[in-house]
Amino acid sequence: MRPLLELVWAEGDSEYMLASVLLVAIFTYGHLAHLLRAEGRRRHRLYLCRPELMPNPRIGSPWQCLYQSQSNRAFITTMGIDIKTFQLILDAGFEDLWNSTPIPRTDTNIHGEPRLGARSLDAAGGLGLYLHYLRSSMREVGLQLIFALIPSTVSRYLAFARQILLSTLRGYPSSRVTWLDDDKLDEMTNLIQVAKIATPC
Repeated sequence: MRPLLELVWAEGDSEYMLASVLLVAIFTYGHLAHLLRAEGRRRHRLYLCRPELMPNPRIGSPWQCLYQSQSNRAFITTMGIDIKTFQLILDAGFEDLWNSTPIPRTDTNIHGEPRLGARSLDAAGGLGLYLHYLRSSMREVGLQLIFALIPSTVSRYLAFARQILLSTLRGYPSSRVTWLDDDKLDEMTNLIQVAKIATPC
């Protein structure tokens, strides 16, 4: 492009000079606009990419440390349930459904066999991810750090875990909310009144 500009300038034709200056200005403006848009996207990107996360979500992630601690306090603080309840949900069908159902994706066969070895999280990790999500008000970037997952995996696993947890709880009688009959209601009311009298304000 430079020899063309030198030729135009050498001939002294004002129309060619004006056209060449405009052409250079348009290309320069386009390049600057592209750089500014890219910078704006970088400033507003609120997610982490794979190189910024731990290499393997199944080994040494903060979630793995929390799960292996088997601390009731840690489970209740982060997920709102104790270890016994967490294991009860896994055993009530969550783990079986997680291991037997393929994760829905647009590029896979929904009726195919699940590829458990290719999953970033096992059943406990999937349940932990969803319970963390329900319990906290943190952004998904926090979940990315705890579970060492990229954004698309976090959103896909949250939807999948929600579906499986709902199916599990629907089939588990103790998770149903029901009205008490009159006798049971009277019994519970009396227990509350006795406790209230025994506990002075």
